[in-house]
Amino acid sequence: MHVLITGANRGIGAGLAAAYAAQGHAVTATARNVPGMTQLDVTDPASLAQVAAGLEARALDLLICNAGVFLDKGQDLESGYPPTLWAESFTVNVTGVFLSVQAFLPHLARAQAPKIAIIASQMGSSTRAPGGSYIYRASKAAAINLGRNLATDLSPRGIAVGVYHPGWVQTDMGGAAAEITTDEAVNGLVARFAALDLASSGCFDTWDGRTHAY
Repeated sequence: MHVLITGANRGIGAGLAAAYAAQGHAVTATARNVPGMTQLDVTDPASLAQVAAGLEARALDLLICNAGVFLDKGQDLESGYPPTLWAESFTVNVTGVFLSVQAFLPHLARAQAPKIAIIASQMGSSTRAPGGSYIYRASKAAAINLGRNLATDLSPRGIAVGVYHPGWVQTDMGGAAAEITTDEAVNGLVARFAALDLASSGCFDTWDGRTHAY
């Protein structure tokens, strides 16, 4: 199996790359401006085109859209959340997902049972609205919606799409007080991706196998 992972330089992305490599799969681990890795900026169509061209005629069995940013931690409602944070967050967390799918569609089409996994967050669920982190929550809500609509359009092409909440994970983004380790999140996500098929396409599931409300 050939797996391509965006944002694979740290945290969940790095853990997923290591897990699939340990299983003997071919892994294209990408990141922005990280020496020794496949260089990919998911917000730059030219960068995506260059990586896609480098794959030549290889099939891609699983595209994991993991690259993301959480830029509005600690912002104040009265004076924070500037337009630049909104623009950058949506460019990475939403547009970057779409551009990645678009760039690698020809390679996914060459696989026997291709899959796309989008790492979102339950912070984007409309059923969980404790306030704050407006930009991150809104961008992840958009990513969930994007995944659902991609699932509709890609199912006739035989491509399954799943959206996933990875848990509150002890990473640079999640912080040391988070609930689960990176290994726990990675092991759960690998199991979820393996279970994804056309029948479950459009799902929004948690790392440990629960269906999440949108």
